[in-house]
Amino acid sequence: MTPFFTRIVRIEWGQCDPAGIVYAPRFLDICGENTIRLFEAAGLPKKRDMLREMEVAGYPMVDVAARFLSTCSYGDEVTVDTAAPVFGNSSFTIQHRISLDGRICVECTETRVWTVPAADRPGGLKAERVPDAVRNLFA
Repeated sequence: MTPFFTRIVRIEWGQCDPAGIVYAPRFLDICGENTIRLFEAAGLPKKRDMLREMEVAGYPMVDVAARFLSTCSYGDEVTVDTAAPVFGNSSFTIQHRISLDGRICVECTETRVWTVPAADRPGGLKAERVPDAVRNLFA
């Protein structure tokens, strides 16, 4: 995996179980935030602004897979690397790697779908092709 975006995350107490080890679903939260930050780093507006300005409803996760290889604990500063998206039509896949001191702790793959409001269903959503302007940011 070649990182497109990297950030350092300090593990907080609220992300841990009573033994001080990160509760596995919190790693998915960390990866989800990196997806948002990846789009910002590529040049898109902050997510709140992007939703309004691009008239997009979001990019919900429709599939996720994770391998938990090593633990992380309260106070650890982990490196979260995220690769550029691999685009389908309306879907895209993003790979994340969380490491501590060079040791890979978690590998995660998300599949998300670009969605817009469905004009024929108030409050509904529909998948739409990821705009070329977005795709080109990662070329």
